[in-house]
Amino acid sequence: MSLQRKNVSLVLGSGGARGLAHIGVIHWLEEHNYVISSVSGCSMGALVGGIYATGKLDEFERWVRAITKLDILTLLDISWKSSGLVKGDKIINTLTKLVGDIAIEDLDIKFTAVAADIKNEKEVWMNSGRLFDAIRASISLPLFFTPYDHKGVQLIDGGVLNPVPIAPTFGDNTDITLAVNLGGKVQHTEQTPASINLPKQEEGDPSFTAKIGQFVENFNESGENAINEKWGAYDIANQAFDAMQSTISRQKLAAYPPDISIEISRNACGTLEFDRADEMIRLGYSLCEQQFGEL
Repeated sequence: MSLQRKNVSLVLGSGGARGLAHIGVIHWLEEHNYVISSVSGCSMGALVGGIYATGKLDEFERWVRAITKLDILTLLDISWKSSGLVKGDKIINTLTKLVGDIAIEDLDIKFTAVAADIKNEKEVWMNSGRLFDAIRASISLPLFFTPYDHKGVQLIDGGVLNPVPIAPTFGDNTDITLAVNLGGKVQHTEQTPASINLPKQEEGDPSFTAKIGQFVENFNESGENAINEKWGAYDIANQAFDAMQSTISRQKLAAYPPDISIEISRNACGTLEFDRADEMIRLGYSLCEQQFGEL
């Protein structure tokens, strides 16, 4: 395979905050003159990939770099339903205000978010309609987020069936398919990002700090208690979900191998450790550079 070919189908896998590594991968590709012509994403991969397709990834990156642990808690709007801990409205509404309310058909590149129709045991490829409806469906992690109702069908996180959704790219007329798997083998030594120079981000930008800080004063103490009561059970379930996704990912990648695969260890960071954005972005950049360097 000649690396002179520049058009890329980018497949971004699911894995919570580890998905911030996708930003680093995108930075590396752009810096080295690769053109991302297509994005297929699942869960956090759908979120990062969808925002990239809008052209607002830099705004999102500044926002997520400003997030603290307390900010994360304030974005979790508690659901009193047994189907999930969090409704997800605050997160989606915040991102919509940040990026804009955009239809997938209006994006400049092909985009597919993958969710799961668990009742009928099949993937649902969302490549039309409101972007953040598709993202909300794709990020519906079982037990954590309540399912998303899409035309009367209850959808959950696409990682349940396909954590690294390569299939939507099969018809792409691109030169390279690059898949980022966030369910890599557990590392007993840390995956340490190299010392690299990423695009400089503004620190302490009041506009971005305000966007997340405004939720702090509205934080409900009873909501925090509800999270604490369920957190132990959720954490165990999440570890099991990560292990399941890791197994499915290996099977999918073996059956439909991409041209290039980047693997992020599933213990690189916790599902909700979005306050480690800088570390994860650098890790994605570093591993992408390493993978292309080996080729």
